[in-house]
Amino acid sequence: MASDSDLAGNHPGGGFNPPEPTDRGGPDYGRFVEAVRTLQDHARAADAPDDVITEAANLIEKVSALLAPYDADEWNSPSGRRMDLPNRGNVSSVPVHLDVTADNQVTGTALFRRFHLGRNGAVHGGWLALLFDSLLGYTAAKLTRSPYQRTGYLHVNYRKIAPIEKELQVEAGIDRIEGRKVFVTGRLCDGADVLTEAEALFVRLKPGQP
Repeated sequence: MASDSDLAGNHPGGGFNPPEPTDRGGPDYGRFVEAVRTLQDHARAADAPDDVITEAANLIEKVSALLAPYDADEWNSPSGRRMDLPNRGNVSSVPVHLDVTADNQVTGTALFRRFHLGRNGAVHGGWLALLFDSLLGYTAAKLTRSPYQRTGYLHVNYRKIAPIEKELQVEAGIDRIEGRKVFVTGRLCDGADVLTEAEALFVRLKPGQP
């Protein structure tokens, strides 16, 4: 198996390369990702008897032991490379469904789960920032057809509480482009209510730049 550095050197993006599509993980990989997400939700929510927690810990350790021999580097793991699945099968991303509109905007939905809880039914602010880094990065790359970009800055304005376990709306677009700099804005809404807004700068990388 090739190393990270070997694979990085084979791509024009250097150490930052777009994912190569794969069907590794088979037909149940999406179910596997959903099961992990659901487990994370239960881990945040469970108020179970001691013996249940003990049994759960034993089972989770067994699953970890089952998967441990198959750890792969980022270029070979199916996570983030399953283009047929939401979020490309990346379990660490906030679940979203996105589309590019006819007027060159990105719109879609986002669903924060119990795992993303901050306090009092609200999404933790860090998860909102992660959502926007992914959303605005996707927008910059998709609308410019330039996959080799990195975040220059991300500014998030928290307007109202974003609730967990409710389908919310997202929208984003390119504000302007200055050479290699792509300025992007977006927002998260609950119907007519704007919950969070963000602006970001993404810098298109030079060939081979990490």
